[in-house]
Amino acid sequence: MNNSDLKILIAEDDVLMIKILEFILKKEGYQVISCKDGLTAIEKIPTLIPDLIITDIMLPYRSGLEIIGFSKDNYENIPIIVVSALGEEEGTVIEAFNLGADDFVSKPFNPNELLLRVRRLFSKKNRFAKQNKIEEGVPA
Repeated sequence: MNNSDLKILIAEDDVLMIKILEFILKKEGYQVISCKDGLTAIEKIPTLIPDLIITDIMLPYRSGLEIIGFSKDNYENIPIIVVSALGEEEGTVIEAFNLGADDFVSKPFNPNELLLRVRRLFSKKNRFAKQNKIEEGVPA
C-alpha cells in the first residue's frame, strides 16, 4: 500500500503542533486531516475511517481519551498514537492504553521517532490484514 493511500486523522488544539505534524506526515506522502477539538475528530471518524489517529489528551469539547474510547468501541482496528505533554502523569497514560491506545509519544518529540512509530503501526496493521486473509482462505 502506498503512503498516499493512507489517511491520518490528527486531533490537536495547538496550531503550531498541527503544522509540525502535518509537515512531517505530508512529507512522507500521507493524507492528513486535522481537527482542533475532540468533538470534530469524533464526528469525522465515521465518514473518514482513518487508517491511523494521532491525538492529544487535553482537547476542547471532547478529550483524547474520549476519542480513543469512541474509536475502539466502533472501529477497533484503527491504530491510535497519543502525542501529549501529559506523559509525566502516569494515570493518564495508563488510562489511554487501557482504552486501546497503541502507542504514546511525549511532547516534545523527535520527528523521526514519531515517523518510525507511524510506520511500525502501519506495518503491524498490514501484517494483521494479510493474516486475516490467509485465515479466511483468501490469497494474500
